[in-house]
Amino acid sequence: MFDLNKRTNQWILLFLLSFIWGASFILIKKALRSFDMFEVSSLRIFIAFLTVLPVFFFRYKKFKKKYLLPLLEVAFIGNAIPMYLFTYAQQYIDSALAGILNSITPIYAFLIAVIFFKHKFNIQKVIGLLIGTIGTVGLLLAKGTAEFSVNSIYISAILLATLMYATNVNVVKEFLQDLDGLSITVFTFVILGPFALADLWAKGTFHKIIYMPVWNDLTYIIILAVFGSVLAVIGINYLINYSSAVFASSVTYIIPVFAILWGINDGENITLYQILWMLVIISGTYLLNKTKME
Repeated sequence: MFDLNKRTNQWILLFLLSFIWGASFILIKKALRSFDMFEVSSLRIFIAFLTVLPVFFFRYKKFKKKYLLPLLEVAFIGNAIPMYLFTYAQQYIDSALAGILNSITPIYAFLIAVIFFKHKFNIQKVIGLLIGTIGTVGLLLAKGTAEFSVNSIYISAILLATLMYATNVNVVKEFLQDLDGLSITVFTFVILGPFALADLWAKGTFHKIIYMPVWNDLTYIIILAVFGSVLAVIGINYLINYSSAVFASSVTYIIPVFAILWGINDGENITLYQILWMLVIISGTYLLNKTKME
């Protein structure tokens, strides 16, 4: 039994989610070879919807009226809109940079938890936050910042997405604490499924899938939907329930490590400086999450 009340198991799940989501940037990059940004995100959502639909018929009785507004936030602010923003941005910036920028999420999550939900914190968490941020900036500088001057609008799209992710983890923690992670995920994609279907139908995407040679890149979206959306979102929702919004969002501090490692597999190079900054990020994450926020 994988007991998430144990801190060690929470860390194991955190790294597993980082591994899965670290691959998502490469998968999006490959999917964009055959599909446009709307198709990639809508297919991802629709496939996730089909995956969870059978479970919905066993979980629908768990739905309560008080969950409606938080679930709408989780569906659109926490999942759909960020998916489209990331896919939009990755048409013009590479996957490693997207992964690095995504690691800003814990900063937003920490500030939202403290300012809006009045959570207490200690100096250790502040130090951990600063170290993680320094590690992220260092990793970004080690990679090179030339893209910032040219593609600031696309980078802004990712920063907006990270703010939405940070808002979402706090909403789940505060308003959906008594709803399990699987049910949250199922209700989320059941809400989004019809919207994704309408978009795919209007754009003629199903015709493209049937009559054009796009199956290889569709496979990447299927993997992205099943692992990066359904399984990973279930995991993060359970992690939020059993830990804290800041701990769960710190998955994005570790994602760049795996994003770069996945990038190596795709032909990208890694330097000693990048490895050192990865270690800084991990140490900051550890300090940030050594104790729970109250």
